[in-house]
Amino acid sequence: MNKVMNNKESSLNLLPIEATLKSGEEKLTYNGNNIGYKLINFWQWSVSDILSNATRGRFAEFIVGTAIEFDNAAVRDEWGAYDLESKKGIKIEVKSASYIQSWSQKNYSAITFSIKTSKYWNTENGMSIGTAKRHADVYVFCLLKNKDQENIDPMKLEQWSFFVLPTYKIDGYTRSQSSITLNSLSKLVNEIQYSELREEINRAYLEQIKSLSKNTIKP
Repeated sequence: MNKVMNNKESSLNLLPIEATLKSGEEKLTYNGNNIGYKLINFWQWSVSDILSNATRGRFAEFIVGTAIEFDNAAVRDEWGAYDLESKKGIKIEVKSASYIQSWSQKNYSAITFSIKTSKYWNTENGMSIGTAKRHADVYVFCLLKNKDQENIDPMKLEQWSFFVLPTYKIDGYTRSQSSITLNSLSKLVNEIQYSELREEINRAYLEQIKSLSKNTIKP
């Protein structure tokens, strides 16, 4: 009997579940009865600490998304090969860091960004496929630069600075292929502010396309 059940389970072909955008007003129920809580209560409980590493990373993606006027009616893809895609089709990877954390500190955090390669995650079969590489056209490094714990606020976008690079420059970074420090990043590109972000992403994308074109031209 167990053998038959195991065979049936192994033959399941469950397709990916497409997430739908929630409003926050959705109610938690038990046997059809409202228990007095809404989805927004979960959001407030789970992601109000925007300074925490995981939440700050997602918030940085959202900030970059607002700069490129992304489709905020779509749900964030947790398993995407890159973080964002502009209306023009620019694939963007977003990394974030901060001097100040939500926990107690004796010193400011050293600023380092991950630039690791990854395989493509196939949601159809739940497996990583292909060669590990960087799938985005452009990298945006977001630094919450405020060092004053009394007034740090990630929602005040003037407290952030940004560094935008075409991916080929990350691929060509010889010191490390897993991470890059703020000092090294500053040698590759100038720091910009939020108001300059969309223009710099477009510029970096054009530079990336030109680089790919040069590499594909046969002598």
